[in-house]
Amino acid sequence: MRNEIVGTTMPVLEFVLDPNDSIISEAGQLSWMGSSIQMTTHTQYAGGGGIWGALKRVAGGGTLFMTEYRAVGAPGELAFATRLPGHIVPIEVAAGREYMIHRHGFLCSTPQVQIGVGFQQSLGAGIFGGSGFVLQHVGGQGTAWLELSGELIVKDLRPGETLRVHPGHVGAFQTTVSFEITTVPGIKNMIFGGDGIFLASLTGPGRVWLQTLPIAKLAHELMEYMPIDSNRGPQASVVGGIVNSILDSD
Repeated sequence: MRNEIVGTTMPVLEFVLDPNDSIISEAGQLSWMGSSIQMTTHTQYAGGGGIWGALKRVAGGGTLFMTEYRAVGAPGELAFATRLPGHIVPIEVAAGREYMIHRHGFLCSTPQVQIGVGFQQSLGAGIFGGSGFVLQHVGGQGTAWLELSGELIVKDLRPGETLRVHPGHVGAFQTTVSFEITTVPGIKNMIFGGDGIFLASLTGPGRVWLQTLPIAKLAHELMEYMPIDSNRGPQASVVGGIVNSILDSD
């Protein structure tokens, strides 16, 4: 199996799979594939933990169905593109090397990687599309590729070093990093600061990946340019359709 990340602003992850090699992704992630690639969509796969694993994926913000792409009889080409401007990040997963990622961060992986719920907290309607703050846990064995939106900032936290981050900018972090949701200090800051009420507190040791373009913030900025109907709300114009898709997935 060979892979390459191609592009800059809207990168694509391209694979050349040898016969019987396979890649797993959530349903609907495919960009293109060669004629020797066989697709199989199901709730269970090699590293997925059966139906219980499928339910944990859904609880973690993922999809019930996963798709396996396998090269049959000959090498095959396979590609996954990002949905937003950003970066594709490969991570090596093993015992003691597990990760927490934002709910839309999983792009694809080798079959023995496991995806499940890592953290959930309701932060109130309107802050994160009314669905609260969710992190997925990535474990098992193999390689996973993450999709992080906007520019990518990597921080290596020392033991005891704490970084406070707007939750939407948390892209991924190693599970050696402790994590909790805290409130912005001070009543005036909460009411008049304009930065929201909640912050994510991450304490080392471990690596943290920050993303500069949270999907919820992008959707909020685009809402101003969407046509409004007094009865139906935002309409399915070209821009409206794109933003509605973003909001639905968030």
